[in-house]
Amino acid sequence: MPRIPLGDWVDSGVDWLVAHLSWLFDAVKAVMEGMYDGIDTVLAAPQPLLMAGILAVVAWWLRGLLAGVLAFAGFALVDSLDLWDRAMSTLALVLVATVIALVISLPLGIWAARSKTVSAAVRPVLDLLQTMPSMVLLIPAMLFFGLGTAAGVVATLIFALAPGVRMTELGIRQVDAELVEAAEAFGTTPRDILWRVQLPLALPTIMAGVNQVIMLGLSMVVIAGMVGTGGLGGAVNEAIGQLDIGYGFEAGVGIVVLAIYLDRVTGALGTQLSPLGRRAAAKTRTRAWSYRPRPAVALAGVVVLALVAGGLGVFGPSAGTSEASGTDVGKGQEIRIGYIPWDEGIASTFLWKEILRERGFKVSTTQYTAGPLYTGLATGQLDFQTDSWLPTTHAEYWKKYGGQLDDLGKWYGPTSLELSVPSYVKDVNSLADLKEHASEFDGKIIGIEPSAGMMSLLKSTVLKKYRLEGTYDVVDGSTPAMLAELKRAYARHQPVLVTLWSPHWAYSDYDLKKLEDPEGAWGKGDGVHTLARKGFTADNPLVGRWLKDFSMTEEQLTGLEARIQKAGKGKEQDAVRDWLRDHPGLVDKWASVAKDGPHSEAAG
Repeated sequence: MPRIPLGDWVDSGVDWLVAHLSWLFDAVKAVMEGMYDGIDTVLAAPQPLLMAGILAVVAWWLRGLLAGVLAFAGFALVDSLDLWDRAMSTLALVLVATVIALVISLPLGIWAARSKTVSAAVRPVLDLLQTMPSMVLLIPAMLFFGLGTAAGVVATLIFALAPGVRMTELGIRQVDAELVEAAEAFGTTPRDILWRVQLPLALPTIMAGVNQVIMLGLSMVVIAGMVGTGGLGGAVNEAIGQLDIGYGFEAGVGIVVLAIYLDRVTGALGTQLSPLGRRAAAKTRTRAWSYRPRPAVALAGVVVLALVAGGLGVFGPSAGTSEASGTDVGKGQEIRIGYIPWDEGIASTFLWKEILRERGFKVSTTQYTAGPLYTGLATGQLDFQTDSWLPTTHAEYWKKYGGQLDDLGKWYGPTSLELSVPSYVKDVNSLADLKEHASEFDGKIIGIEPSAGMMSLLKSTVLKKYRLEGTYDVVDGSTPAMLAELKRAYARHQPVLVTLWSPHWAYSDYDLKKLEDPEGAWGKGDGVHTLARKGFTADNPLVGRWLKDFSMTEEQLTGLEARIQKAGKGKEQDAVRDWLRDHPGLVDKWASVAKDGPHSEAAG
């Protein structure tokens, strides 16, 4: 049977939409980012414990005293983990996605409940949205709206849309038909029947749908973090990328706190809004821990907290403060750096963040996988990245996006790609030895992300050169998964065959053998290049010159990587500062500024 080119049709459709409806996507993006920025600003304005108190008062009003106390304790825990700003960003993203999803799903659910034709047409679409792998939703969202908040909001609301429609339709259809007929017999208009009979009685089911929309939105934030939405999802992705179990667990706890809070609050809100729920709640016996204040008292509590906060000056620091030190060349100009969670990428990114900060620039750094990183550079949403392996490893990305990027040159190299085994594995020293020892490794090569250029080269060239096809299966996964498998096998003294590259910290932590490549299948070593968006060096000639002239020795790079590894997650910038203090003069060497002022330097 001939292959149906469904993927090609989809690609063509997406390309047409991007080319002809970019104005519409830009408008939608502006609305979503405006909503997000507004909510995030409100949530992040007070000091953490003050905002925790406000959220606790809301829980107290809706569910009782015990709920309020537990809410405050949960958010205080998030603050103690130094995840408050990320948690509020995640909450803002979920709220924006939920509001937009409900604006779409509630009317659509009502329409489907009143029309069997609409219900039949909507059902397969909802089935598609609920069963489509959530990561697939990021691809069109990223192409239509770029990296960042808008793409994350769109992917989240699409994923969470279905239960809002289904539960709204179900709630209305479950309203007793005799009640509707009685209302019609008294001459009630269809509109009044909907608003005064069906919706009030369907409200508990509808609120259950709202709850599910929020929960699905929270479940999506980790995946949405892959396109630079930040928040707790970004923290989880960073932890995954660096195999940091502790940091990942802490970020997961933050998501759990948000999920439980939103679940309980929306459930209680549904009870309060529903006439049947209010009657049932009124009949229950009130205990001290379930005491709920009147709405006026709760509102007064929030106002008092806000006034006290204003009087004590506990709102966040003014935006006018500056952290810049040294020569103020940047004058607060913003530069956006993206990076892949590879050790040399992390080290060089935070190194340049510190250098540019000392020169007066405002620098933001965001972690991505390779695909979104190159997309962000090509579309101009990122300014530069320092970890492009060319001409081999990232050849596919350069072929696709090279025309939209500027190569600022190699700052480290040569690198090497290899398959490696623990040193205790005997008689396997070369790729040519692998065919005879396949059973020793269960016929598996533990790989990394399937999108990595290394994996494509392994499957298309290395296996063929050494006639390993059919003998070995390449296990696609991720860099953290590969490292975890290496760690597990090494601890048990078991054979394991993994994809690795140099430089990499694994060679200092484990005693490993790089398998020789007599056929040269891996090709010559890559250089680590800095790539920038088109026009970046024209907009920032001085920074462009610094990046073009930048280079590091192996001793410098591995020393900085080791310092960052020792410092731990979240302390990369401190590690870089300590390392630079131990290497005086490097900042002036890598980011030199003329003594008679930055303008003469830039003009040169």
